[in-house]
Amino acid sequence: MSTASLRKDHELIEKVIKAMESTVQLLVDGKQIPESILLPVIDFSKNFTDVCHHSKEENSLFPALEQAGMPRNMGPIAMMLIDHERSREIGKHMEESAKEYLSSGNPESLISDMKQYVEHITEHLWKENNRLFMMAEARLQYVSEKVNKEINDIEQSKLQETGKTREHYEKLAETLTKDVSLHGA
Repeated sequence: MSTASLRKDHELIEKVIKAMESTVQLLVDGKQIPESILLPVIDFSKNFTDVCHHSKEENSLFPALEQAGMPRNMGPIAMMLIDHERSREIGKHMEESAKEYLSSGNPESLISDMKQYVEHITEHLWKENNRLFMMAEARLQYVSEKVNKEINDIEQSKLQETGKTREHYEKLAETLTKDVSLHGA
């Protein structure tokens, strides 16, 4: 089905979101979070979630849905595009506040931005998993092979641009989960 790759991305994103939630709690509890945890979170949010995953949706899934009669300027596609733009905005703020935290040690902005990112992405993934993808599966059943190929090509291309692989980000998610839990111990 044309959403299988995107759902797989969501599972990976959810792992990193859980690590971010734990990181926020550690910061709230006054623990110092090292660069080795923060920078991979920023890298993942920027390069995997936004550049790779959102590109797959914006450059393949959404145009396919448009061709199947779903309007781009209103309804689910318009909402997802607004959400993607909001993700980018929050992500930029989070990157800036992470740099600020690493130089000053003051976690306030970082806590706020990470909480906002976690809430936003969690809600966004829910909308896609439970609404948009169901509509897509119904509307795109006859072109799913074409959409799957486009999605895979986009993933390869976007990850190549970042110089990283899917395996890199899968390992990063696992490592973050371990590092954050070890840091809290």
